[in-house]
Amino acid sequence: MHSTSVLILVGVLGLALGALLAFFATRGRQNIDRTQELELRLKEANTRLEDFQQQVNEHFDQTAQLVNNLTQSYKEVHEHLATSAMRLSNQDIGRQMLEAGSGNLSDNDEHLSVLPPRDWAPTKGALSEDYGIEKEAQAPSPAPVNAINR
Repeated sequence: MHSTSVLILVGVLGLALGALLAFFATRGRQNIDRTQELELRLKEANTRLEDFQQQVNEHFDQTAQLVNNLTQSYKEVHEHLATSAMRLSNQDIGRQMLEAGSGNLSDNDEHLSVLPPRDWAPTKGALSEDYGIEKEAQAPSPAPVNAINR
C-alpha cells in the first residue's frame, strides 16, 4: 500500500508539474505572439503615417502650383486690361494700370498720396482714453476686510 500511495503521489505531482510547465510555456508563447502583433501594428501605423505625410506634401505642392497659376492668370488679365485701356481710353490711365501691375507706382503721383485716417488726432483729443472723463475728488477707499482675521 505504501508503494501505491507513493505511485499516486508521484503521478499527481507529475501531473501538477506538467500542468504548471504547460501553463508557463503557453503564457510565454502568448507574450511572444502579443509582441509580434504589436510590432506588426506599429509597422502598419508607420506605413499609414508615411502615406498621410506623402499625401499632405502632394496637397501642398498642388496648392502651390495652383496659386502660381492663379497669379499668372491675374497678371495676364491685368496686362490685358491695361493694354486695352491704353488703346481705348486715355494713355495715362493705361500707363498707371501697367505700373500698378508691375509694382512700379511712382511716388510723385499726387492722386496716390497717403493720408492719415480722419479719426486720428495728433494731440490729446477725442480719441484719448480719458477724453470727456472729469476726474472727481475721490475719498480714500476703505481697506478691504481680510477674511482670515475674522
